[in-house]
Amino acid sequence: MNRERALKVVLVLVGLLFSAGIYPVVTSVRSGWEANKEDALPMMLSLYVTLGIFLLLAARNPSANRSVIAFAAWSSFAHAAVMAVMAVHLASERGGLLGAAAVFSVIGAALIVMAPARQPGERASAAGA
Repeated sequence: MNRERALKVVLVLVGLLFSAGIYPVVTSVRSGWEANKEDALPMMLSLYVTLGIFLLLAARNPSANRSVIAFAAWSSFAHAAVMAVMAVHLASERGGLLGAAAVFSVIGAALIVMAPARQPGERASAAGA
């Protein structure tokens, strides 16, 4: 399987995880979750569902959607870092937080490693025009 095809498979899998699977995964890991007790969780879930949809769309033409792929990768790293710091402070949630941080780190690494190469003639930034 070539690199672009593998990237498309990863984009579809991560896109489905984020858009359809993130809610069941989070609520099963975080037993006893109640929307009125954790105001940030529904907001975070809405962002991941949206990102998942954009990753599914990016799977059609990954080279034209490099910025979406990069955003998904780096935001996954950022989320993993926040969860790792939270694991230090919340001993009762340490296992779940570290496990989720590892998952987000693997997702970020896979997207960065498989990211499409910059096309010849593509500008490094819009400021260079």
